[in-house]
Amino acid sequence: MPLTTRNERQLLHTRTVTCRAWSRHDGLWDIEGHMTDIKTTDVANQDRGGVIQAGEPIHEMWLRITIDLDMTIHDAEASTDYAPFNLCQNITSAYKKLIGLKIGPGWNKKVKTLLGQSKGCTHHTELLGPMATTAFQALYQKLKAREEKNDSPPRIMNTCHALASHSPVAKRLWPDHADKEDKSSQAS
Repeated sequence: MPLTTRNERQLLHTRTVTCRAWSRHDGLWDIEGHMTDIKTTDVANQDRGGVIQAGEPIHEMWLRITIDLDMTIHDAEASTDYAPFNLCQNITSAYKKLIGLKIGPGWNKKVKTLLGQSKGCTHHTELLGPMATTAFQALYQKLKAREEKNDSPPRIMNTCHALASHSPVAKRLWPDHADKEDKSSQAS
């Protein structure tokens, strides 16, 4: 269902974030994030010749991480095609610090500790959240098969209200791991 109709309005800014997952022939996966910021009006900017024209990206940035099935990062590469300041491109090598990290619980906190504030680029760092989700979506079937083989509780259990261990969905999909009683109606 689309959002409700709003009052008359004018578009000012569009941020586009695209994440893609690629299977590699060496058994690893590349997760790529790409973001652009585009305004509908000109923006004064000293570093880009005095003005960034309407429709020209303020930001256009790329980030790639290479992961294994355990979600451990084997390589990372960042690139800045457009930025408001010439200095922005100088931080892309900082994203090599991601190598060795594992995507999982605490991911966003780890990323902010490693690359937050002046240790990284806000926009590259923000891409890592949806890139982690993209990685999980891409590898879900392989992770699910491994969990079933090991009789492990699914890693997505309790990650949202629909997948809570006491939910009807969990009881249907994972009867051996779901709570036997419905705790959703119990007072906390």
